[in-house]
Amino acid sequence: MDPQVLAQTVLGIFRRNVTEHYFDMNGRVGIPEFWYFVLGCFVAWLAASLIDAFISTGLLASAVELGLLLPLAGIGARRLQDTGKPGSSVWIAIVPMAITCVLTLLFTLGLVGLFSLWSLVRFIELAAVLGMLWIGYLCAQPGVAGPNQYGPEPAAPAAPTAKPAT
Repeated sequence: MDPQVLAQTVLGIFRRNVTEHYFDMNGRVGIPEFWYFVLGCFVAWLAASLIDAFISTGLLASAVELGLLLPLAGIGARRLQDTGKPGSSVWIAIVPMAITCVLTLLFTLGLVGLFSLWSLVRFIELAAVLGMLWIGYLCAQPGVAGPNQYGPEPAAPAAPTAKPAT
Protein backbone atom coordinates (compact mmCIF):
# COMPACT_ATOMS: atom_id res chain seq x y z
CA MET A 1 0.00 0.00 0.00
CA ASP A 2 1.23 3.48 -0.87
CA PRO A 3 2.47 5.26 2.31
CA GLN A 4 0.30 8.31 1.59
CA VAL A 5 -2.82 6.15 1.17
CA LEU A 6 -1.92 4.25 4.35
CA ALA A 7 -1.52 7.51 6.27
CA GLN A 8 -4.87 8.82 4.97
CA THR A 9 -6.57 5.53 5.83
CA VAL A 10 -5.14 5.44 9.36
CA LEU A 11 -5.99 9.11 9.93
CA GLY A 12 -9.54 8.66 8.61
CA ILE A 13 -10.19 5.58 10.75
CA PHE A 14 -8.62 7.24 13.79
CA ARG A 15 -10.67 10.41 13.36
CA ARG A 16 -13.93 8.54 12.78
CA ASN A 17 -13.48 6.31 15.83
CA VAL A 18 -12.52 9.19 18.11
CA THR A 19 -15.25 11.58 16.94
CA GLU A 20 -18.15 9.36 15.87
CA HIS A 21 -17.62 6.19 17.93
CA TYR A 22 -15.87 7.54 21.05
CA PHE A 23 -17.31 4.92 23.39
CA ASP A 24 -19.44 2.86 21.01
CA MET A 25 -19.45 -0.79 22.08
CA ASN A 26 -22.28 -1.89 19.78
CA GLY A 27 -21.75 -3.87 16.61
CA ARG A 28 -18.64 -5.28 15.02
CA VAL A 29 -15.42 -4.06 13.45
CA GLY A 30 -13.00 -5.92 11.21
CA ILE A 31 -9.33 -6.66 11.77
CA PRO A 32 -7.93 -3.94 9.45
CA GLU A 33 -9.97 -1.13 11.00
CA PHE A 34 -9.03 -2.23 14.52
CA TRP A 35 -5.30 -2.41 13.84
CA TYR A 36 -5.31 0.85 11.85
CA PHE A 37 -6.92 2.52 14.86
CA VAL A 38 -4.33 0.99 17.21
CA LEU A 39 -1.60 2.30 14.88
CA GLY A 40 -3.21 5.76 15.00
CA CYS A 41 -3.29 5.63 18.81
CA PHE A 42 0.37 4.65 18.90
CA VAL A 43 1.36 7.51 16.56
CA ALA A 44 -0.65 10.03 18.65
CA TRP A 45 0.96 8.76 21.87
CA LEU A 46 4.43 8.77 20.28
CA ALA A 47 3.99 12.35 19.06
CA ALA A 48 2.83 13.43 22.54
CA SER A 49 5.78 11.62 24.12
CA LEU A 50 8.24 13.33 21.78
CA ILE A 51 6.76 16.73 22.63
CA ASP A 52 6.96 15.82 26.33
CA ALA A 53 10.62 14.90 25.89
CA PHE A 54 11.34 18.50 24.93
CA ILE A 55 9.20 20.16 27.60
CA SER A 56 9.98 17.43 30.16
CA THR A 57 6.65 17.27 31.96
CA GLY A 58 5.19 13.95 30.83
CA LEU A 59 1.75 15.48 31.18
CA LEU A 60 0.78 15.51 27.50
CA ALA A 61 1.55 11.83 26.85
CA SER A 62 -0.38 10.78 29.96
CA ALA A 63 -3.35 12.93 28.99
CA VAL A 64 -3.37 11.56 25.42
CA GLU A 65 -3.14 8.00 26.69
CA LEU A 66 -5.98 8.55 29.15
CA GLY A 67 -8.10 10.30 26.50
CA LEU A 68 -7.71 7.41 24.05
CA LEU A 69 -8.68 4.66 26.51
CA LEU A 70 -12.44 4.91 25.92
CA PRO A 71 -12.21 4.89 22.10
CA LEU A 72 -9.79 1.97 22.43
CA ALA A 73 -12.24 0.18 24.72
CA GLY A 74 -15.07 0.78 22.26
CA ILE A 75 -13.26 -0.45 19.17
CA GLY A 76 -11.72 -3.33 21.16
CA ALA A 77 -15.17 -4.43 22.31
CA ARG A 78 -16.53 -4.26 18.75
CA ARG A 79 -13.52 -6.26 17.49
CA LEU A 80 -14.05 -8.94 20.14
CA GLN A 81 -17.73 -9.09 19.21
CA ASP A 82 -16.72 -9.69 15.59
CA THR A 83 -14.91 -12.83 16.78
CA GLY A 84 -18.04 -13.94 18.66
CA LYS A 85 -16.65 -13.14 22.11
CA PRO A 86 -18.28 -10.73 24.55
CA GLY A 87 -17.03 -7.16 24.17
CA SER A 88 -16.95 -6.71 27.93
CA SER A 89 -13.75 -8.79 27.96
CA VAL A 90 -11.90 -5.65 26.84
CA TRP A 91 -12.02 -4.40 30.44
CA ILE A 92 -9.36 -7.00 31.32
CA ALA A 93 -6.86 -4.65 29.67
CA ILE A 94 -8.57 -1.26 29.94
CA VAL A 95 -9.03 -1.14 33.73
CA PRO A 96 -5.35 -1.70 34.64
CA MET A 97 -4.32 0.66 31.84
CA ALA A 98 -6.65 3.36 33.21
CA ILE A 99 -5.36 2.94 36.76
CA THR A 100 -1.76 3.18 35.54
CA CYS A 101 -2.58 6.28 33.46
CA VAL A 102 -4.32 8.02 36.35
CA LEU A 103 -1.50 7.24 38.80
CA THR A 104 1.11 8.44 36.29
CA LEU A 105 -0.87 11.63 35.68
CA LEU A 106 -1.25 12.25 39.41
CA PHE A 107 2.46 11.63 39.92
CA THR A 108 3.33 14.00 37.07
CA LEU A 109 1.15 16.70 38.63
CA GLY A 110 2.80 16.08 41.99
CA LEU A 111 -0.45 15.05 43.65
CA VAL A 112 0.70 11.61 44.74
CA GLY A 113 4.06 10.25 45.80
CA LEU A 114 4.77 7.30 43.55
CA PHE A 115 7.52 5.89 45.77
CA SER A 116 4.98 4.78 48.38
CA LEU A 117 2.98 2.99 45.66
CA TRP A 118 5.90 1.77 43.54
CA SER A 119 5.35 -2.00 43.94
CA LEU A 120 1.59 -1.63 43.49
CA VAL A 121 2.06 0.45 40.34
CA ARG A 122 4.48 -2.12 38.90
CA PHE A 123 1.99 -4.92 39.61
CA ILE A 124 -0.81 -2.96 37.92
CA GLU A 125 1.46 -2.22 34.93
CA LEU A 126 2.22 -5.94 34.63
CA ALA A 127 -1.51 -6.70 34.73
CA ALA A 128 -2.07 -4.06 32.01
CA VAL A 129 0.62 -5.54 29.74
CA LEU A 130 -0.68 -9.09 30.21
CA GLY A 131 -4.25 -7.88 29.59
CA MET A 132 -3.18 -6.03 26.44
CA LEU A 133 -1.37 -9.09 25.13
CA TRP A 134 -4.38 -11.33 25.77
CA ILE A 135 -6.90 -8.92 24.25
CA GLY A 136 -4.52 -8.25 21.32
CA TYR A 137 -4.33 -12.00 20.70
CA LEU A 138 -8.13 -12.29 20.77
CA CYS A 139 -8.51 -9.28 18.48
CA ALA A 140 -6.10 -10.83 15.95
CA GLN A 141 -8.38 -13.84 15.53
CA PRO A 142 -10.56 -13.98 12.41
CA GLY A 143 -14.10 -12.71 12.69
CA VAL A 144 -17.22 -14.84 12.41
CA ALA A 145 -18.35 -15.06 8.78
CA GLY A 146 -21.80 -13.63 8.28
CA PRO A 147 -23.99 -12.10 10.95
CA ASN A 148 -23.67 -13.09 14.61
CA GLN A 149 -25.47 -12.04 17.80
CA TYR A 150 -23.65 -8.65 17.72
CA GLY A 151 -24.65 -7.64 14.21
CA PRO A 152 -23.82 -8.06 10.54
CA GLU A 153 -20.34 -8.81 9.27
CA PRO A 154 -18.32 -5.58 9.09
CA ALA A 155 -17.34 -4.12 5.74
CA ALA A 156 -13.69 -3.53 4.91
CA PRO A 157 -12.53 0.01 5.65
CA ALA A 158 -13.00 2.29 2.68
CA ALA A 159 -9.89 3.61 1.01
CA PRO A 160 -9.69 7.39 1.00
CA THR A 161 -10.91 9.03 -2.16
CA ALA A 162 -8.31 10.82 -4.22
CA LYS A 163 -8.67 14.57 -4.41
CA PRO A 164 -8.64 15.98 -7.92
CA ALA A 165 -5.50 17.83 -8.88
CA THR A 166 -5.92 21.59 -9.06
